[in-house]
Amino acid sequence: METIINYFETIPSAHRSMILVGGITFFWLLEGSVPLFGFKYNKWKHAWPNLFFTATTVIINFVLAFLLLRTADWVQANNFGLINWLPEMPLWLYVLLGVLFLDFFGAYLAHLVEHKVKPLWMVHLVHHSDHKVDTTTANRHHPIESVIRFTFTLLGVFLVGTPIGIIMLYQSMSLIFTQFTHANIKMPRKLDKLISFIFVSPDMHKVHHHNLLPYTDSNYGNIFSIWDRLLGTYMELDREKIVYGVDTFPDEAKNSSLQELLKQPFQGYRKPTNMEELK
Repeated sequence: METIINYFETIPSAHRSMILVGGITFFWLLEGSVPLFGFKYNKWKHAWPNLFFTATTVIINFVLAFLLLRTADWVQANNFGLINWLPEMPLWLYVLLGVLFLDFFGAYLAHLVEHKVKPLWMVHLVHHSDHKVDTTTANRHHPIESVIRFTFTLLGVFLVGTPIGIIMLYQSMSLIFTQFTHANIKMPRKLDKLISFIFVSPDMHKVHHHNLLPYTDSNYGNIFSIWDRLLGTYMELDREKIVYGVDTFPDEAKNSSLQELLKQPFQGYRKPTNMEELK
């Protein structure tokens, strides 16, 4: 474990890029072999806006990375944060708790708030308005959302007290998991269900991309499913019944246009509050 943390403390940018590109490439090819849905689409054309938003996310995180580094250095120098206030523990447990709590603040909590606060939902809508969810959808986040997500991660680093090695490990795991759970792959149901008891599985996350409430407002987790299960936001839906997109924002042509997606957060859309409004 010490070797792993030492590696992620100084992980080269080239290696992080390899994780990103390698993950997209692997799941892109896997989708062609074992697809969940037989989408009739030009995969490259569909991927274009999603890859554009992936690039803007990378740029924003790169520009703001110094804030993570300074915060990580400060919490370590001052022995601040949840995992530093606990009794002494083995390194593996220290790392596990660090990743687990970062997953709560940087992914689950951020995601939940984006669904509950209307202006933030309008920004997050860009991610949900993809009608053909595949591995390229993973980082389909408006630049404003990238800043929001980074802010929550920074808050997590401060409150949890994680050193930079754990932060880089968490971000690498988060990247792979989000590519995995969005990928258009068909896993054996029993295996997917087994995975979902601890980790977010593809079928579990795809429920979140269903176009109707209350399913849209469920399964917020990214790496660990524990937060959804503990906090009552876990839901199940037969994967064959899932319809992607947002029911009240149905124009697939607009939802596939980069220009329209960049404007989407500023449009006058009202999210329904109950099932009656969807009838």
